Amino acid sequence: WRDTVLVCKKPIGMVQAGKDLKAAPNESAYAEKKPVPIRFNPLAYCGALLQEPKRLTDVVSWHEHIPFAFVLIEMLRPKVFVELGTHKGDSYLAFCQAVNTLGTDTGCFAVDTWKGEEHAGLYDDTVLEELRAHHDPLYGRFSTLIRSTFDEALAKFGDGTVDLLHIDGLHTYEAVKHDFETWLPKVSGRGVVLFHDITVRERDFGVWRFWDEVKGGYPHFDFRHGHGLGVLCVGKDSPAAMSELLNLSKSDEKKIQDFFFVFGHRMAPSAGIQARLQMTYERLLAERDAVIAEKNAQIQGKDEQIQGLRNSLSWKITAPLRKIFGLIK
Repeated sequence: WRDTVLVCKKPIGMVQAGKDLKAAPNESAYAEKKPVPIRFNPLAYCGALLQEPKRLTDVVSWHEHIPFAFVLIEMLRPKVFVELGTHKGDSYLAFCQAVNTLGTDTGCFAVDTWKGEEHAGLYDDTVLEELRAHHDPLYGRFSTLIRSTFDEALAKFGDGTVDLLHIDGLHTYEAVKHDFETWLPKVSGRGVVLFHDITVRERDFGVWRFWDEVKGGYPHFDFRHGHGLGVLCVGKDSPAAMSELLNLSKSDEKKIQDFFFVFGHRMAPSAGIQARLQMTYERLLAERDAVIAEKNAQIQGKDEQIQGLRNSLSWKITAPLRKIFGLIK
């Protein structure tokens, strides 16, 4: 990847190993070494690409695709984005962050029961509560968390209205096939569908199998890192940037895959650290709150005892004596 030149509008010189960047002496010298530019240029979206995610959790499986999520929002600038299967929100919040930063005027919708399933595991309402605590203040004006099954949420969207659909629910072959087929009518003429975990073949994961079947009928692009992410262009009126990405040569396709692998992989260690720090922070807050609650309960108990004493008959009878003792002191 380091030998690939992406932006090449004007001659700015050549870089040689072990030497500083120097200006090219003339056009002819530059022309002799001029590389062929890649048709799709991710560096054209550096404003989106170089963002740092605002929230990462211990669910790390999507972290390596966050740089592409940032870029995709700028490429597609969707009017409506829907994610099926959000869990703790690492992927969804990355999309929301890009929408917010880039000002794309996108309506975002996360659909999940927030009860879990056999692949993500079962969990309680704490997951949704923590997600809302981060999500609502930052993105509540354009984003909605819909607590329902995927099928129940279908009625909330008109046909041909969803420009970007991310399918990341139950990962069996039957489930992902059902999700795609039932939601496909909702996707617009410029729509893109994302499938996560297209390289996972353990347990009964079947996204890889469905991806192998469906990608033959549409322009597509796949990333092999981060458990795999499939990009399927189901609309016929895709933006020019999407067409450039989906029509690369095999060699250039590999370079783009490597580019996002490097960006995603470089994020992964810091993401892990941030997730651990976040977990430690939340644990300490919970311990602090528990101590405060315990102390408050003890104080309340003492207050009740004091009030009970003051309301007692003996306290009232001995009031004159306490007044005399007060005068003597």
